[in-house]
Amino acid sequence: MSLAVPTSAEFPVLAREGLVYLDTAATSQTVRPALEAMDRYYETYRASIHRGVYPIAAEATEAYEVARRQVAEFVNSTPGETVFTRNATEAINLVAYSWGRANVGPDDLVLISQMEHHSNLVPWQLLGCRLAYIPMLEDGTLDLDEYDRLLERSPKLVAVTHVSNVVGTINPIAEITRRAHAGGALVLADGAQAVPSLPVDVAELDVDFYAWTGHKAYGPTGIGVLHGKRELLEAMPPFLGGGHMITRVGDFESQWAEPPAKFEAGTMPVAEAIGLGAAVEWLSGIGMENVREHGRDVTAYALERLSEVPGLTIHGSLDPDVRGALVTFVLDYAHPHDVAEILGRQGVCVRAGHHCAQVLMRRLGSPASTRASFAVHATREDVDRMVDALGQVHDIFG
Repeated sequence: MSLAVPTSAEFPVLAREGLVYLDTAATSQTVRPALEAMDRYYETYRASIHRGVYPIAAEATEAYEVARRQVAEFVNSTPGETVFTRNATEAINLVAYSWGRANVGPDDLVLISQMEHHSNLVPWQLLGCRLAYIPMLEDGTLDLDEYDRLLERSPKLVAVTHVSNVVGTINPIAEITRRAHAGGALVLADGAQAVPSLPVDVAELDVDFYAWTGHKAYGPTGIGVLHGKRELLEAMPPFLGGGHMITRVGDFESQWAEPPAKFEAGTMPVAEAIGLGAAVEWLSGIGMENVREHGRDVTAYALERLSEVPGLTIHGSLDPDVRGALVTFVLDYAHPHDVAEILGRQGVCVRAGHHCAQVLMRRLGSPASTRASFAVHATREDVDRMVDALGQVHDIFG
């Protein structure tokens, strides 16, 4: 099937003449209902939340908490297990600093995969524990046999991406979690690439922590999400201190609020939370099964068309059923930055570089690559525009 693709009526930026936006894996365009929801807050009931008793303050508080319910329901979590953060990076750092410092010592082991974004790697380095990597096989999937062997070393945590932002692999998070729990480890999944592009059911996955971000899910920047199992959030110490995350402040000690408030110190990004709530409601209206099928269709077409380009190598599986809505590639005659710059001159927006995944790029034997990622508004015609522009790259460098 093919999704009824939204136009510039839904995404204002796409009204720019000649623009083909294929960088959604970095940041998506913000959908109009999210922009309108934020504008309503700023224009009609702008106030601080959880403090004022006057009507617009109560209205702002209610809108913020409605957004939390919308976000929780979108991935089958609960409001009490849904913490708002600035982004997925902060969500993962929250777990590393709060749960990690209380439960992981210098001699303890955390397992991560070779395909992790730096946001799900550097926090564990900063924690000062031992790290071990789940290897990636040649087909872009994780080596689950080696994973089982690593679990025999009794790690405290397995931190793994749901969908790779480079090779596109959709990892079997439910199975990874089942094996980890059998070995006594907790699981944190980085869902930044997964939540906007395929159906995600946090309860069914049974992960202990699940992080994602609004700016890749057709919402605004400045808002991220951490879902955590309630018993874990209750046991974790606060991450940041200040207003709202307390019930009582004494002269020398304080008492913390219940989650999620315990992890939301200070004035939170109210408008951004409201915008994200509107964005996930918009996605729910489309249906995430439809979003996934559209992404698979455009990705399959891109894999087919890119195979026609001389000297081009695609990273990851060539099977669109096992990968997210993105394709990363290298040309043997042009640097990815040159590729992206030439495509950009023709209005085709792609990403070039190491994609904040230098460990994975070393595994692939390439310091940089070019990535095209496909939103709900991407079309086969957009892919054709990209491939035509790659023809100019070949004319210059090939």
